[in-house]
Amino acid sequence: MSRTSTLVLGAGMVGSAMVEDLVRDERLSVTVADRSPAALAAVAARCGAATVVADLSDPAVVGALAAKHDLVAGALSSRIALAALRAVIEAGRPCVDISFMADDALELDALARRHGVPVVVDCGVAPGLSHMLCGHAAARMEPCERLQILVGGLPVVRRWPYEYKAGFAPHDVIEEYARPARLVEGGRLVVREALSEPELVDLPGVGTLEAFNTDGLRSLVSTLSVPEMSEKTLRYPGHIALMATLRATGLLSATPLSVPAADGRGQVTVRPLDVTAALLFPLWTYAPGEADLTVMRVSAEGRLDGRRQRLVWDLLDHHDAASDTRSMSRTTAWPATIVARWLAEGRFARPGVHAPEVLGAEPELMDAMLAGLRERGVTIEARCEPLPDDRP
Repeated sequence: MSRTSTLVLGAGMVGSAMVEDLVRDERLSVTVADRSPAALAAVAARCGAATVVADLSDPAVVGALAAKHDLVAGALSSRIALAALRAVIEAGRPCVDISFMADDALELDALARRHGVPVVVDCGVAPGLSHMLCGHAAARMEPCERLQILVGGLPVVRRWPYEYKAGFAPHDVIEEYARPARLVEGGRLVVREALSEPELVDLPGVGTLEAFNTDGLRSLVSTLSVPEMSEKTLRYPGHIALMATLRATGLLSATPLSVPAADGRGQVTVRPLDVTAALLFPLWTYAPGEADLTVMRVSAEGRLDGRRQRLVWDLLDHHDAASDTRSMSRTTAWPATIVARWLAEGRFARPGVHAPEVLGAEPELMDAMLAGLRERGVTIEARCEPLPDDRP
């Protein structure tokens, strides 16, 4: 049997979870690339995947690696993800990517169509699974009036002062607190500060969390014609005030700042963001065996079967103690690995760069995604609620 040669870019928390899932498929031969020999050694020890030490910030290196494989899965830092994705497309390889890049990856659509390759971006848990559910709801409802995404990754045990641990790359986490949030209100795109419009939300199995605006709608603001759309991140109460203080002080700024050198001779230039990340992430790093959880609620309101109704999907997933796999890692990795199999099988073969909501609008693919997650132990509870009908 011919096996699909699959390259995973990045051996971090999510990339390693991707590799572990993909190697279980006998139809795939899996290689993971990363610049860190230690990270690669850890992945190889856990699941026996082939490894390549490579500087993935160099698009030429990425392109050369991609050309040697049939399929690529990207799990890189947002700072280098777009250049890497372009290199993969130029190599003519189908790709699924989870990187939370500030850039609009859909701008590469024409390039992907020219090379005849399907590419699915933002294919994690949120964005990713969240967007598939939104696309599914928007396709079912006539019309869909409102979409809301609430999502967060949290430690099970709360520890002072931040009561938070990070499930992915440091700068990508800090982006959530600094990048302006795009929402849709009254059919118009509006921009709010990150951390704005806080509210308390009670969610089963977790309790009371605080929610705040983040830039998680991404492609939804242009791909769906829904007049009200928002995405908010969830944290334990009190976290917003701490992060707002850091931001107001300038500690989340990427603008270079000159400060006196430690030896008193002249000045050195630093980015406050880099200093903050270096200080925070020892505090925000999960210890081996430390439990986390992922919680998400996607709700859609509109007219379904002739009546106003609300569709709600709830996800609550916990750290897998047996494999010591973080919940945020696996819930982010597995939507991508499920789609990777679809690309390998030709189940989704449409050339171009596609957002997850495009796939979610196809009922068979939405059902297959939910079934694939159930097989891996991630269950999404769905319900439908009646709403008051505003028609006379």
